[in-house]
Amino acid sequence: MKLYATSIPQALPTWATVISNDAGLMEVEINDEDPGFHSIIEELSTEIQPGVIGVKASDLCLMFSIKMVDTSEDN
Repeated sequence: MKLYATSIPQALPTWATVISNDAGLMEVEINDEDPGFHSIIEELSTEIQPGVIGVKASDLCLMFSIKMVDTSEDN
């Protein structure tokens, strides 16, 4: 899984790696098979909508002080 961010903390968890940093836009790859990542997912899991359990990307980013870019926004 990848996210695109404009800012990240200096120390990322072991399951997150910066792949590229081009003009202030960072590509962060998440190792979603890492046990540490799974424990965070379990901690942040909520009912997103009736019958659907998951984690909002914004909650994950907030926890690690990552400012994510919304690629769905119209420019």
